[in-house]
Amino acid sequence: GKYGDEPGSNGLTLDRQGRLILAEHGDRRISAMPLADGGKRTIADNYQGKRFNSPNDVVQHSSGAYYFTDPPYGMPKKQDDPTREINWFGVYRAGTDGVVTLLTKDMTRPNGLAFSPDEKTLYVAQSDPDKAIIMAFSVQADGSVGQGKVFFDATPMVKQGLPGLPDGLKTDQNGNVWSTGPGGVLILNPSGQLLGRIETGEATANCGWGDDGSTLYLTADMYLCRIKTKIKGAGR
Repeated sequence: GKYGDEPGSNGLTLDRQGRLILAEHGDRRISAMPLADGGKRTIADNYQGKRFNSPNDVVQHSSGAYYFTDPPYGMPKKQDDPTREINWFGVYRAGTDGVVTLLTKDMTRPNGLAFSPDEKTLYVAQSDPDKAIIMAFSVQADGSVGQGKVFFDATPMVKQGLPGLPDGLKTDQNGNVWSTGPGGVLILNPSGQLLGRIETGEATANCGWGDDGSTLYLTADMYLCRIKTKIKGAGR
């Protein structure tokens, strides 16, 4: 049988130990790879004994816990794949004790995620053309999340024919959300108001700050782009 539709990794982040953390679509796990000497260790590959679908994106909380999403995109037959063991597409937390907690199973296609600078809010993008939204969840003291609310609804932009869906997202030092979405990158203030859009003209999947924190890098279809910003990324 076919191993995976996307056999490698998808979302990446650097953790507080300087390791590269991978959301592995093909191996259906979250793993850590030390950059100095290589080799990978599994952080999480199942929830209550059931294998994940295909972890997509991952971010680390200051507590050391990893938060990640688990849509079906890396599976050969996506949501209809016979090897699926979990019948929802969840958002999860892997604690420093190794325990995996389900945060929500109410999203249809959870994708990119990021914390607000104060870590009181977890933003999660949903790559569903019929409900192209960004959700905001309040983060509780124990690391769980409260009831989610729609932070921004990009579905009308999708219906207008703009290419792309909410996918990768980051926050800046002022708490604004920079999310890929229909037409390019959407810039939203902490109240969820659209401040502007970086028009790429392509389906844009991911964004992240590099260099001194004020260069935003974008992956837009077959292009790798960069743009200088007047604000720096929040660094998570």
